[in-house]
Amino acid sequence: MRKACVSGRFYPGNPDQLRKAVEGYTKRLKKEKAVAVISPHAGYMYSGRVAGCVFSSVEIPDAVVLIGPNHTGLGESASVMTAGEWETPMGMVEINEPLAELILHSASGAGVFSSDELAHLGEHSLEVELPFICLHNPDAAIVPVTVMPTAWTECEMMGHALAEAIRSYKKDVLIVVSSDMNHYESDRVTREKDKLAIDRVLKLDARGLIEITQDRNITMCGVVPAAIGIVAARLLNARKAELVDYATSGDSSGDYDHVVGYAGIVIK
Repeated sequence: MRKACVSGRFYPGNPDQLRKAVEGYTKRLKKEKAVAVISPHAGYMYSGRVAGCVFSSVEIPDAVVLIGPNHTGLGESASVMTAGEWETPMGMVEINEPLAELILHSASGAGVFSSDELAHLGEHSLEVELPFICLHNPDAAIVPVTVMPTAWTECEMMGHALAEAIRSYKKDVLIVVSSDMNHYESDRVTREKDKLAIDRVLKLDARGLIEITQDRNITMCGVVPAAIGIVAARLLNARKAELVDYATSGDSSGDYDHVVGYAGIVIK
């Protein structure tokens, strides 16, 4: 069992308070089937509104691949937790073992993913998405994947492997990319930089996203997971992306000198 590590810090640790918080961020929107989404992973007071808009916009199937950045540096460079369950205040979330094995052993991946638990133990980027998933589909099972910074060729390979595994699974799967946007610059600069990155995502241009974040020093922590997700989504016949919400931490904190950006994007 993977214990919750940021419960009570990034989001309420009390089940009733957490459910009420997530419900408060939920919008009455028409839910559509999506191939992938990009959702932020900061404390809910900062990014909960954007995450709530993302998960209110899409149908959550019983199988979800969660892919996010490895902030801790622990474990393997591309880590899949293949068995067990994750603890949340709203209940346990099981790992989808058949889908995890398909990802791990995909021919397209050529061993690029590793079975590993260490990378997940203290990592918050996937955990904060779970209450939203639990609220909208309590039966959803997940495949947790974290990745460290890597080259474009590796991103492309992992995207192909992920798409191949999802096709082989033959059931509906939603890819949830966990990513915040630019970090710790002014609100004005962050919004300008984030627009450059978001424009690449909206064009489903994974390589362009990697290149623009490098060329313009856009500190999008989940750029590699996002590129992998876009590659996979295109192979799974996604044709468009939509920005459903955007905010910076300044909108909540009032500090506009050092902000983090948050984008909610649906790919379908």
